[in-house]
Amino acid sequence: MVSLRRYVTRRLFLAAVTLFGVIVAVFILTRILPGNPAAVRLGPYAKPELLAALEHEMGLDQPLPVQFYNYVAKLARGEMGKSWRTGQPVRKDLTQRLPATLELALAATLMAVVVGHILGVLGAIKQNSLLDQIIRGIAILGASTALFWLALVFIYFFYFRLGWAAAPLDRLDVGIQPPTRITGIYVVDSLLTGNLASLRSSLGHLLLPAVTLAFVVSAPITKIVRAAMLDVLNSDFIRTAHTIGVPYREILFRDALRNALIPILTTIGIVFGYLMAGSVLVEQIFAWPGLGSYAWMALVNKDFEAIQGFVLLIAALYVMLNLAIDLLYSLIDPRIRLG
Repeated sequence: MVSLRRYVTRRLFLAAVTLFGVIVAVFILTRILPGNPAAVRLGPYAKPELLAALEHEMGLDQPLPVQFYNYVAKLARGEMGKSWRTGQPVRKDLTQRLPATLELALAATLMAVVVGHILGVLGAIKQNSLLDQIIRGIAILGASTALFWLALVFIYFFYFRLGWAAAPLDRLDVGIQPPTRITGIYVVDSLLTGNLASLRSSLGHLLLPAVTLAFVVSAPITKIVRAAMLDVLNSDFIRTAHTIGVPYREILFRDALRNALIPILTTIGIVFGYLMAGSVLVEQIFAWPGLGSYAWMALVNKDFEAIQGFVLLIAALYVMLNLAIDLLYSLIDPRIRLG
């Protein structure tokens, strides 16, 4: 317990250092990007005096060290600034949009994990067979497919041609009221409040973007599961278990899969982090009101405060995700000790 507490304390300290480095890097990058955010806000025909007044209001006329100090001081007070595009505090914008991205990322990760594990285990069991070659082909196809192209193909066939999917607009059908907000995740909130109309609508809108993401990110999970299972199945203790007559199903799911979980868990963590930060194109195509579309519009409009808030939030999520995965390592494999 003492070792665990010391490990968590050290990791939290490193997390704070990492986040400070992210703050510095993002602050510098947003300042060296071409274009004047005040000019973007006022338009190309703004008068010089109005432009100067807005630059003063936004603090852009101050030296960079002063701007950085003011920004860090606001963060220390729990403030992330105000988005000039939405007119709301950045923290409020992120809080409103985080559940949408979290819902999409969790659904896609769950689908990818289930499909990736099934295909990876089957590929390992049937190594070099026709089934294994088909599975490897599917993994290669998923890894090489462009997300935006796949999303458009799915919309064309499943919504436009077949009419099976919901319209690629927002998270609910027009006229359906959102469920009472508890977590912000519509599927969960609909279940908790018994709102069946909202549940059906939210699942319908969630399915297509989640399947699009899951098809692509299931590829690395399939490859890692297959490679990890092959490595474990060829180990000495598995051959010994075969020799002494342990049932094959017990060997496969109790011994082999559990011992292969370390690299698999790492891959799942990477995939989930990627979906939280990298689903911009899918969110834009499906008009999904999440963090990705918010970050894209902030970048296009040179919304400094919004960009910095988004990157800081994603960095914090990555840090906490890595900490959680490291702690799970010791639960999966007692031989791993956290020092």
